[in-house]
Amino acid sequence: MSTSDRRVLLVDTAIDLIATKGIRALTHRALDTALDLPAGSCSYYFRTRRALLEAIADRIAERSRADFTAARLGTPTPEASGTDGLDSRGAFDPDLVARAIAVWVDRLLADRCNHLLARHALLAELRSDPELRARLAHGLFSVEHARELFRTTASADPQTAAADFVAVLEGAVFDRFTGNRTHLTPGSQASVDQLTNLLVVYLRAR
Repeated sequence: MSTSDRRVLLVDTAIDLIATKGIRALTHRALDTALDLPAGSCSYYFRTRRALLEAIADRIAERSRADFTAARLGTPTPEASGTDGLDSRGAFDPDLVARAIAVWVDRLLADRCNHLLARHALLAELRSDPELRARLAHGLFSVEHARELFRTTASADPQTAAADFVAVLEGAVFDRFTGNRTHLTPGSQASVDQLTNLLVVYLRAR
């Protein structure tokens, strides 16, 4: 296994450890034990706890960028009408946009539950570390991408609309694994419908 692959394995295991056992369970020794590695292996790759937390933040952001790209949720264009938020006339359609984003968020809930849980645990833990907390805060949903979306709607203030929309997405995710809708199963029609209905209310208002 290459050094790069070993680092990724350690970081992914760290994310799973936080998600299943809590932030206090994350230690270099715990990672060595979880992966059946010789004592000191994790500290060889990540000298300090903060270095490990930085790697976790980077890993979450990296996966989020890849997921966004794979979902093809870029700025709507007439050439892709019906798939990215434009209707057959090339006009912005909030229902289509809400559905596309709901499918994407539902996939995050299904495929990256541990990433989401670990991220929220770290955001609460790192209030005294604003630099690293900011990296985590911006590592899941992109205000910049959302701003491009609201520019297509002729919003009077795309920056504020984008920041507010990201807040809606953050709340929707939090609600799903710790709030009132934990009973909804990611990947189900009910899950996608709930997210769509939530998001379309905001998009229609803009």
